[in-house]
Amino acid sequence: MLKSSTTHLVLIPSYNPGPRVFTTVGAALGQWSPVWVVVDGSTDGSDRELTRMSATEPGLRILILPENRGKGAAVLHGIREALRAGFTHALTMDSDGQHPPERIPAFMQASLAAPDAMVLGRPIFDSSAPNLRVKGRKISNWWANLETLWSGIGDSLYGFRVYPMAALDRVMRHQPWMRRFDFDVEAVVRLCWRGVRPINLPAPVRYFRPEDGGVSHFNYWRDNALLTWMHCRLFLGFLIRLPLLLARRATR
Repeated sequence: MLKSSTTHLVLIPSYNPGPRVFTTVGAALGQWSPVWVVVDGSTDGSDRELTRMSATEPGLRILILPENRGKGAAVLHGIREALRAGFTHALTMDSDGQHPPERIPAFMQASLAAPDAMVLGRPIFDSSAPNLRVKGRKISNWWANLETLWSGIGDSLYGFRVYPMAALDRVMRHQPWMRRFDFDVEAVVRLCWRGVRPINLPAPVRYFRPEDGGVSHFNYWRDNALLTWMHCRLFLGFLIRLPLLLARRATR
């Protein structure tokens, strides 16, 4: 299995992640190289520790944003740097240990076999998953599938996925949104609109309790309000694009 690449990298946006970020980065490096971390204005000192870590890890690069801009903005910063460096695809994963580094090679291999597609993680939840969040994501997934005429998005919210970076950059270049918690869903919907085919692969997800070093920045009211506004935008865009989507569906 290919573990080092000049086209595909692992991209980890990180904001005040707690100590699990070092385990996450180390585990990712054990599966793939290179691994880039975008420190999104963290104030917990993780930027200094990660920079020290990169001094002895040739496959690790740390990008530091001076202030917090949001997950989407951090990913955008990383992919633009990666495109300038000649890379074409990025596997994004969270820094808090929820995503499975052991699945990186399988996702990368799927992307290498179908470089025009995006490879989306379909989460497998265990008993650690908050019931409210598991049920709540079904609503967002239903809307995302409606907005793409059921083009095959298995899960719209799970951030463990491989993007063709040039296509994602083109999507975000003309969108003032997609910079925070709304990024994951809007990215896959708008990429589907551009004809980027989704490939779904299973991937376990684990939620850590605070006493186990888990850190969550999810705010139920704020982030659900952001998702609601996002789906209002996407539904309007869906109505505008409906003839094109219907024509594309008829030819598949």
